Amino acid sequence: MIKLGIPSKGRLMADTFDWFGERGITLSRTGSDREYAAAVEGIDGVALVLLPAGEIPRELAAGRVHLGVTGSDVVREKLAHWDTLVEPLTQMGFGFANLVIAVPQAWIDVETLDDLDAVAAAFRATHGHRLRIATKYHRLVREHLKENEIADYLLVDSQGATEGTVANLTAEAIADITTTGATLEANHLKVLQGDPIHASQANLFGSLTAGMEAGDEQALATLTAKLGL
Repeated sequence: MIKLGIPSKGRLMADTFDWFGERGITLSRTGSDREYAAAVEGIDGVALVLLPAGEIPRELAAGRVHLGVTGSDVVREKLAHWDTLVEPLTQMGFGFANLVIAVPQAWIDVETLDDLDAVAAAFRATHGHRLRIATKYHRLVREHLKENEIADYLLVDSQGATEGTVANLTAEAIADITTTGATLEANHLKVLQGDPIHASQANLFGSLTAGMEAGDEQALATLTAKLGL
């Protein structure tokens, strides 16, 4: 049985249902919102597994699901050497969001990463400790800053609303996912100019570690053909 993991709630689940439905495969929940029972119609040999979006990369990497729908940002953040564990099969055209660095609007001289680098060095010289950047995306942000040769910073973990950490004085800047930028603006933050750290959208990923039982290869081939992959 081919196991397909999809987000268990919210807009990502609804959009995934629609995407598969447009391709002749009906996905549905069969229980209450507190249950994770689900059904697949329109193809044989495929079982639906409802999971939190953040857990899907781990399940793909462990080979417990063969296919999974989640954001490209989540895969790259959750999995070291992700491309040895999963493969992106197709971009799905929804779930768009950018991972960006934002700083206080009051920092009128800070518009780019180079400006942030200069401010970070001055901040450390003045305060005796590194400028703090609050984020849930430590791997992606660290790689991005390393590529741009920025060193005078400290990543601090954000478990709640990342955009509120600057106002709460627990960070000087943030790195977070945004779609419209409205929430950042409402919290008196501005996005640094230039390309985002990562431009994310929902992808259908395939596991490179999941085993196949009798009939699974044919079921997978039938599914991918029906999806136009």
